[in-house]
Amino acid sequence: FATEKFSMEFSSFVYGKEWRFDHEALPADLISRGMAVEDPSAPHGLKLAIEDYPFANDGLLLWDTMKQWVTDYVNRYYPEPNLVESDQELQAWWDEVRNEGHKDLKDETWWPTLKTPDDLINIVTTIIWVSSGHHAAVNFGQYAYGGYFPNRPTIARKKMPCEDPTEEEWKKFLDNPIDMVLQTFPSQLQALKVMIILNALSNHSPDEEYIGDQIEPSWAEDPTVKTAFDNFNGKLKELEKTIDARNADSKLKNRYGAGTVPYELLKPFSKSGVTGMGVPNSISI
Repeated sequence: FATEKFSMEFSSFVYGKEWRFDHEALPADLISRGMAVEDPSAPHGLKLAIEDYPFANDGLLLWDTMKQWVTDYVNRYYPEPNLVESDQELQAWWDEVRNEGHKDLKDETWWPTLKTPDDLINIVTTIIWVSSGHHAAVNFGQYAYGGYFPNRPTIARKKMPCEDPTEEEWKKFLDNPIDMVLQTFPSQLQALKVMIILNALSNHSPDEEYIGDQIEPSWAEDPTVKTAFDNFNGKLKELEKTIDARNADSKLKNRYGAGTVPYELLKPFSKSGVTGMGVPNSISI
């Protein structure tokens, strides 16, 4: 809203300078942002820089659950390591992802290789995470966070009077601070536009499909895959209970207490509407 016609240019610039596929997996993302370090003795193999970090704590449980489902699925169809490298269709897919989907970055050395089942598991889990858990965490809380514009104004119509004010500006501020703030905040029309857009982005449709909720018919036909999916679904339901318990824990001050909103963005399932929870299978508008 503030950058308007330059928004895509800003996004493209940051993508070109910052985006790396190997940093998109949740553990790698936390490490690259300085929010965790590797620690084999810690849960999930990571020691968090901030222990009470709801996105990381809930996200790592979801990540591990997704990775186990992908591991069970991949091992069902690629029981031998050499089968991945010899699968021409699979190799063509990964070649297209790198060389066509990200042509401007195709020569970067950080791209993972696809030679073994473990390679495939890590690549697929990363893609699933980005399009489900990560997107849900940054998207479905937007209306609650920014719909009320004083909480997070998306644009300022003038500089705040405390930033090198003239004597006249400072006097106006002291005489009527509320009026000065309202002149700085978005107009009613701008605020309404933001509310409408954030409401639409934060809204689950009645036919939303959530991660691990409904089994694909072809998966149900294979007993091994069906068992793996049922285990996946069961762990996601356990995750919901874990998140509820964490939100009721008075020791976790970033998700419990007066004026603190419970962190529910990574609860896998939801009803329709603006709920602030629910992890869909994919990104769709």
